[in-house]
Amino acid sequence: MQRWRGLGDLPGGWGRCVVTIGVFDGVHRGHQVLISRTVRAAAERGVPSVVLTFDPHPSEVLRPGSHPAQLTTLRRKAELVEALGVDVFAVLPFTLELSRLSPHEFVHEVLVDRLHAAAVLVGDNFTFGAKAAGDVTLLRKLGSRFGFVAYGAELQGRSLADDRVANDITFSSTYVRSCIDAGDVVAAADALGRPHRLEGIVVRGDGRGHDLGYPTANLSTPRFAAVPADGVYTAWFTRLSDPARRLRAAVSVGTNPTFSGRERTVEAFVLDVDEDFYGQHVALDFVTRLRDQERFSRSEELVVRIDDDVVRTREALKIED
Repeated sequence: MQRWRGLGDLPGGWGRCVVTIGVFDGVHRGHQVLISRTVRAAAERGVPSVVLTFDPHPSEVLRPGSHPAQLTTLRRKAELVEALGVDVFAVLPFTLELSRLSPHEFVHEVLVDRLHAAAVLVGDNFTFGAKAAGDVTLLRKLGSRFGFVAYGAELQGRSLADDRVANDITFSSTYVRSCIDAGDVVAAADALGRPHRLEGIVVRGDGRGHDLGYPTANLSTPRFAAVPADGVYTAWFTRLSDPARRLRAAVSVGTNPTFSGRERTVEAFVLDVDEDFYGQHVALDFVTRLRDQERFSRSEELVVRIDDDVVRTREALKIED
C-alpha cells in the first residue's frame, strides 16, 4: 500500500481511481464495510482504491481544544486500512486554508484535478467544504458535472454481541468513544471488530508496584488518546517492535486512590515475564473490565486484591491465548 502525506506525493502519470473520504477514527465495523466496498468498486473498474483522510482532526483546527478522544493513531489507522486491501492511504493535512474551500472548490481541486476520481464513496452523513455546506446530495450533483459517480452509505456492520443473532447496526466513532469513556471495552470491541488499543511509551513510575511485588509498565499516552474509564482491566500487552508476541496484563487506569494519587495513570502488570520495558513503544488491547478503582486502608489489602486481579486476568485471557 502506498502512503501519501498530502497530494504532493501523488505520482506522475496518475490515472483514475475510486476514493472514500473520512476521518475514519477507529476504523470501526461501519468504516470497514465502506472501505471494503471502495476496494471492490476499484477492482471492478481496474483502478486503484484510495482512502483519503485528514490530520489533524478537523475539530482541532476549527475549534481548538475540542479534539475528540482519538481511537487510533495515524500509524495504526494506516495498518488497519492496509489490511482491508486498500492501494493508497492518503493523508490530507487539515488546515484553515483547506477548511475555507467551498464544496465546489474541494471537489474540483482535490477529487477532480488531483485524484481524477471515477467514483467516490462516503458515509451518508458525510459533509464537506466550508462550514460543512456540502452533503451527499451535492456531491452527487457535482459528480454528474465533473464526471464521477458518488455513493452515500450507512456505516453499518455486523454486531457480534449476540452469537445467536448477528444484526446489522449503525456504528459511529462517537458511540465507540462513549463505550470506552464508560469503561465498556467489550461493547467497544464489538463495534470496532477488535479490542480497543491504547499505545504509549513506557516511562518511569513511582516504584510502588515494585515494592508491592507487582512491578508495572507505566504508559505515557498520546495527548488525545481515548483512555478507558478508571478501573482495572485485562489486556494484551505487545511491544510494537515485536507485535507477534502478546503478553497477558492486568491494567490499572486511575489515580491510585490507596496512595492519595492525583495524576491519572495507566499502569500494566505484565504476567509471566521479568523484563524492563522502559523506553519502549507498547500497546494495550483491552479485553474485559474487572472492577472499579478502590481505596484500601492498608497496602496489604491492595496486594490481596491485586492477587485476585491477576488470577482473573489469567482466566479471562486463557481462551484467546
